[in-house]
Amino acid sequence: MSRFVEPALAIVLAIVWISPLVFAAWAAFHDVSDAVNFRLMAPLTFDDFRTAWEGAPWLRYFLNTFLLVTLILAGQFLLCTLAGFAFAQMEFRGRDTVFILVLLQLFILPEVLIVENYRVAASLGLLDSLLGIGSPYMASAFGIFLIRQAFKSVPKDLDEAARIEGCSTLGVLWRVYVPAARPTYLAYALVSVSTHWNNFLWPLIVTNSESARPLTVGLSLFGAPENGVDISVISAATLMVVGPLLLLFLLFQRQFVQAFLTAGVK
Repeated sequence: MSRFVEPALAIVLAIVWISPLVFAAWAAFHDVSDAVNFRLMAPLTFDDFRTAWEGAPWLRYFLNTFLLVTLILAGQFLLCTLAGFAFAQMEFRGRDTVFILVLLQLFILPEVLIVENYRVAASLGLLDSLLGIGSPYMASAFGIFLIRQAFKSVPKDLDEAARIEGCSTLGVLWRVYVPAARPTYLAYALVSVSTHWNNFLWPLIVTNSESARPLTVGLSLFGAPENGVDISVISAATLMVVGPLLLLFLLFQRQFVQAFLTAGVK
């Protein structure tokens, strides 16, 4: 009996989880009255997308968001690779203690640090800039842990062979460890991009103009009550915002799942 109950519960949870997105897709292609009343035979329309696109500088928001997630991901790859390699393959006093302190970051909500981060960003003149938005996220405890686990699974023989061939420590890291951990990098990139593509509170606080405003903040201003609430137009704008992420996940879902399944604790 249980073998039927568990799949049924999983299907129900999946339907509940995806239902808001399904409704947004329905509303985006229908007039607001047809969408709310679920008129199945109502004609499809693209007017909502046209209205949404003309209602805000979306090209600027897309560019800002793309630059932001790229900046954060580049910083995370650099810092997490160096830290992960140090914790995985280098011996130094207090290594395990320092690693535990790094992991403690996972227990601290980013919202707790907003006031201090804002003070630091203001003192450095980084307010209303992409660097100001991205800087607090570049040192990721989760990324360090994930890459450390991937590096620990690399056979020592490859490390020793590269050193015999004359590779320096950085050469070994670049030519041996980074290629071996490529699936983990891909999975982490998807997590990082989706997280910071959808990040809202900190960008809202630190930005004041369109020059650095990402999609999430632009969408919230676009759908503000004072601008008029049209559920169909807002749904169309929402689909435009989440569309690239959905496409990215569909393209790389197999590598994404496989990397996390193989990134076991060594």
